[in-house]
Amino acid sequence: MKKLARVTEAEVIADFLKAEYYHQEFDRDRLQLEAFVYAPDLANENENALRRALLFRRRGAMWRELPPDIQWWEIEVEPQELDKVNVFPRAQWRTISDGNFGALHVAERIRRQLSEGKTDDLLAKVRVLKTRLQFEGPRSTVVLIGVDHDHPVTLLEGNHRFVSSLLLPHQIMLRRLRLLCGFSPNMEKCCWYKTDFFNLVHYAKNRIKHLWDREADVSQLLPPTGQAAGANVYASVVGYPNGKAE
Repeated sequence: MKKLARVTEAEVIADFLKAEYYHQEFDRDRLQLEAFVYAPDLANENENALRRALLFRRRGAMWRELPPDIQWWEIEVEPQELDKVNVFPRAQWRTISDGNFGALHVAERIRRQLSEGKTDDLLAKVRVLKTRLQFEGPRSTVVLIGVDHDHPVTLLEGNHRFVSSLLLPHQIMLRRLRLLCGFSPNMEKCCWYKTDFFNLVHYAKNRIKHLWDREADVSQLLPPTGQAAGANVYASVVGYPNGKAE
């Protein structure tokens, strides 16, 4: 796997949050804060803190398990290295994988089921994404984690898009997906990378410790004028005159 460039945690969180922002956890303040999500200013530390808090509203338990010494890189995966990529072993991926979480293996099982005319929620989503990936547009970010660029990596966010891209020529993946990977020599202590008893116990303890998640509280990070400020930032993004919502 080729490392292309270092990226900041703030940039990874910003891209991760964009993919998560349609979920119901963000319904109560979606309009107020969507400008900070879809038009991020990565040089603004307060905005970065706000986006981190928003992501933690839904993914705090996941993010806390990542090693503190993690380094984020944009990477490129060559065709001969795709057998090092594993899907995230949860939910419907457990069923479709049949015990083998290799992304190539999962993609081949999905290809076979689609050719046989089978359908379910997973297959329907992959079919739609496969079609969308063939049209040009903004690159979509997929997030992975691993020990280093020589060891296998696991998809943390973007399972559906990555697997869908495997059903298409590799050059389409290169054009349409941006791959960000977090590397750490301690990644095997993370339950999302290696699922074992000790890692799961650590995860359970963290879940109990953070039942009330202070890191997901955005109220102290909002602009001083609250909703009006959020609305005006949004207005400037979508093009209202003078950057004000009227």
